[in-house]
Amino acid sequence: MGFLDVLTGRRKLAKPAADRLFAMSTAYVTLETSLSISSRGASAIVFQPLSTADFDAIVRDMEEVVRGTAADSGTTVQSSDDSYGFRWLILRGGAFDDLVVGINAVSTALETGGYGERVLCAVFAFEDQRRRPLYWIYNYKRGYFYPFVPAAGAERRDSERELVLKAQIGNELPVEPELTRWFPLWGIPI
Repeated sequence: MGFLDVLTGRRKLAKPAADRLFAMSTAYVTLETSLSISSRGASAIVFQPLSTADFDAIVRDMEEVVRGTAADSGTTVQSSDDSYGFRWLILRGGAFDDLVVGINAVSTALETGGYGERVLCAVFAFEDQRRRPLYWIYNYKRGYFYPFVPAAGAERRDSERELVLKAQIGNELPVEPELTRWFPLWGIPI
């Protein structure tokens, strides 16, 4: 089977491995200990909401599950819609691993419910020693992470710092090899 089989639907392309998200938990140890980069205690999953009872029920149920699980760890859950029509399900507080597990629970529920194509990305908020924000973004469709470092000024990014981060952590995270797919996310609410 070849490319034509994929186009005609006789064969489906393999989806990225769902467990790649958990690489962030192990990479966090290196970020914190070797690179002096700490978590800002927040993460988010970004998806395109759908106005159906089934979709709303899945999201509502997952918010309750994450709230219930997160209550013991001190994690809070809130949602926010952005100007592009995407919903941000935001987790704050608790242990870093709890943030990763919570994000995974939501994405798994959406995937299982048949809405995996609506999930855009997961975002993990960090800061360096000088308290400058930086983010690691996980693109669900590609199965890769990439760094995003906003720079001073309106909608500017520090591409040099992003490349340095890739070099520093690239062996521990599946980093997106195509730099043109390192999309900035402006107005991140975490």
